[in-house]
Amino acid sequence: MAAIIGFIFFVIDAVLGLFVLALVVYAILSWLVAFDVINYRNRFVASLSHALDTIISPVLAPLRAVIPPLGGMDVTPIIAWILIAGVRIYLLPASKAALLTLTAGTYY
Repeated sequence: MAAIIGFIFFVIDAVLGLFVLALVVYAILSWLVAFDVINYRNRFVASLSHALDTIISPVLAPLRAVIPPLGGMDVTPIIAWILIAGVRIYLLPASKAALLTLTAGTYY
C-alpha cells in the first residue's frame, strides 16, 4: 500500500512540476510578444500560446480576480509559482506522511 501511495504522490508532484514549467514558458512567451520580439503571425507561436493559455488560464483567473496588474505587468504567474512551490515542498510530503500513517496497519 505504501508503494501505491508513494507513486500517487510522485505523479502529483510530477504534474505540478510540469505545470510550473508550462507557467514559465507562458510567462516568457507573453513577455516576448509584449516586447515585440515574436508575434502571433507565426503559426507555431500562435498555437503554442493558445495551448498554454488553455492550460494556464483556469489557474490564473482566480488570482487575477484578486491581484491587479502592478505597473501594467501581470504578476499572477509569479504568485502561482510560489503557491505551487509551497504545495510541493510542504503540503505534499506532509499529506503523504499522514496518509502512510493512517494506512500503516492496513494490509490487503
